[in-house]
Amino acid sequence: MRICSLLPSATEIVFAIGLGESLVGVTHECDYPPGTSAIPQVTRTHIPAGLSSDKINAAVASTLESTGSLYELDLPLLEKLRPDLILTQRLCEVCAVSFDRVRNAVNGLPSRPVVLNLEPHSLRDILDNILTVGEATGHTASAQQVVRALDERIDAVREKTSRMPQRPRVFCMEWVNPPFCGGHWMKELVEIAGGRDDLAQLHRPSRRIDWSRVLEFSPEVIVLTCCGFNLERCKSEGEILARLDRVNELPAVQVGRVYATDGSSYFSRPGPRILDSLEILAHLIHPDRVSAPPWAGAFSRIALAPVAAAQVERAG
Repeated sequence: MRICSLLPSATEIVFAIGLGESLVGVTHECDYPPGTSAIPQVTRTHIPAGLSSDKINAAVASTLESTGSLYELDLPLLEKLRPDLILTQRLCEVCAVSFDRVRNAVNGLPSRPVVLNLEPHSLRDILDNILTVGEATGHTASAQQVVRALDERIDAVREKTSRMPQRPRVFCMEWVNPPFCGGHWMKELVEIAGGRDDLAQLHRPSRRIDWSRVLEFSPEVIVLTCCGFNLERCKSEGEILARLDRVNELPAVQVGRVYATDGSSYFSRPGPRILDSLEILAHLIHPDRVSAPPWAGAFSRIALAPVAAAQVERAG
């Protein structure tokens, strides 16, 4: 089977079930596992590189309104690759080529590929998507094995956090300027990790929220999980966060519990590494009970206020 993945998460799923060599095309954002960059890239983005987060937000809105998609398919390359199966999604137009655009584009391909829509809203949906890809590719047993291993990791985290006497208030920021709360599976991940994020809606899309709601919630832990940003770019967003109104009054800032993460690699991708995200959160929320995961570059503490920086230095 010749597979084309239009999602970084789908690419990771294909590799996880042992079909990496069947991938003939991926997106310009597919960068994991190592070696994926050697596979032909069939998409490109309309959003220029190097924009600030507020300008990215404006460009996304403007581009979607004018063209209906942030991405374009390289149709001549796709025709040359002759895929049998194309993995895509209709969950979020910001994350990948829109499902309707893909479906319309492939109607004229001589290979007549099957287009499989992956649309997870929850942690269980993500695991079910792995099974769906396994069934579609004739690798059901391998997919089931992957899901069993992921379920065991979920149970291990839940065992450590389910009886916690305190569940800290956690705010996962999917975007800083303007502020967005976490969406879909993020509230669920925080709850399993032993916290509570009352600003996110369970299994609903991320949305823009008023900063006053964050001040009212008064989070004890803030985690920047900015969509599409690696750790270094996410850390730089801390400079914007530090300028928001009354941010130094938040408990998370005062005690130095503000963290940047590699949102692009982990929290934004509904694939096998979503369990890495869960384990990262569990450690950040309960560092005394959950050991730090071993992945270099996954997260970093940010000190936003002088008092917080001093407290962290004395504690360390």
